[in-house]
Amino acid sequence: MSSTRITMRATRATLGASVLALTLLATSACGPDNSSGDTTATGAATNAPDLGLPANLADLKKWSFDDWEKWAKDYALPAVAKGYWNLDRMLSAQPAGQVKPSAPQPSTAPAQSAQPTTAVPKPSTAQTPGGAPTQPGDTGSDPAPQTVTAQAVPHPYAKNMAVFGKIFFDQPGGESLAPGKLGQHYVCSGTVVADPAHPGKSNLVWTAGHCAHQGKGSTFNSNIVFIPDFNSSGAVTGGKRPTDPSQYAPYGEWDAVNYVTSPVWKAEGGGPVGPAAQYDFAILRVKPENDGGKSLEETIGGAVPVWFNAPRDQLAVTNYGYPAAPPFDGMELNHCEGGKPSRYSLDPARPPMLAIGCSMTGGSSGGGWLATKDGKPALVSNVSVGFEGEPKYQTGPYLDSVAAGLFDFIAKKG
Repeated sequence: MSSTRITMRATRATLGASVLALTLLATSACGPDNSSGDTTATGAATNAPDLGLPANLADLKKWSFDDWEKWAKDYALPAVAKGYWNLDRMLSAQPAGQVKPSAPQPSTAPAQSAQPTTAVPKPSTAQTPGGAPTQPGDTGSDPAPQTVTAQAVPHPYAKNMAVFGKIFFDQPGGESLAPGKLGQHYVCSGTVVADPAHPGKSNLVWTAGHCAHQGKGSTFNSNIVFIPDFNSSGAVTGGKRPTDPSQYAPYGEWDAVNYVTSPVWKAEGGGPVGPAAQYDFAILRVKPENDGGKSLEETIGGAVPVWFNAPRDQLAVTNYGYPAAPPFDGMELNHCEGGKPSRYSLDPARPPMLAIGCSMTGGSSGGGWLATKDGKPALVSNVSVGFEGEPKYQTGPYLDSVAAGLFDFIAKKG
């Protein structure tokens, strides 16, 4: 896994515990056992028969709670051994993400091409509400955004920054490696999101799909833990090694006990960056390593609502994350003022990703992209793919009705 980045536009509103009223997916649909339905092809899911996916992605938007439950057979995660994530393991963790070497050349290649397009060959701007092209010649991608230099959040972090944190995990098979060996431990970023089924008491963390599951032919990551407000005090800044975990993990460690990621990511993800990145998101349900009886949201004092199907022309995005690949070291929370996102597509039949300028590197994968909705911050995406070279920018999935259905499932599942 390489690196991906995060950017969100600084909002003056305080991050609070307010919950966005979500429209829950309740339409009857053909699910994993019966995939007949919409005839409009929106990108076939590779390896669908093995995972029980519908014949086309449009049908995923119709799945009911029961359909999601039939599909999510590996919803539960093995317990993380108490004390597993000590500071030595955390510091040895490698940045996780997906990376492209530099700004790709403009292309008019077919949608399924693994080569990203960075320019629309014709000035056609007609789009669906989700940003998908509706006229010939529009590839679903806009010109690449200009580089935005990431800025470190000053210590100590403000109270509303506690919704951001680091995610540590082992890739499948990593447990068999010698302790501390490179390739065993990895790190991403995540954001505490409001749970509509448990108002004010959320235990949900939003991140990238590749931070939870390795994609096609693989399985979920193991020993996943979330540390909100990591290094808020600056205790591990500049190579310092405190012995008291509360100095770098002020709210403790939160073990992932359940997770969901998009069916598209499970069926197609992993390997070279491809169209699966357009559905590269996941949600973790966590519990405290040392249970004090309070939820994550109650413990840190807030959570961010998720804004699904957000109108692109209303978005001004800022992202936050913990970049760990050079020139960063993973110890500092950074953000990028990305502004209005452009479109980025690897398959025009799927919702184009959001793209913003940002110089963050690997380790920021999964970090939240925030925009303002009704005067308050809301999560609209997460870092999926990062581009090195010039310009430096990141892309994140557009959270459509598939993401809303997945979120509804894990919220209700409890």
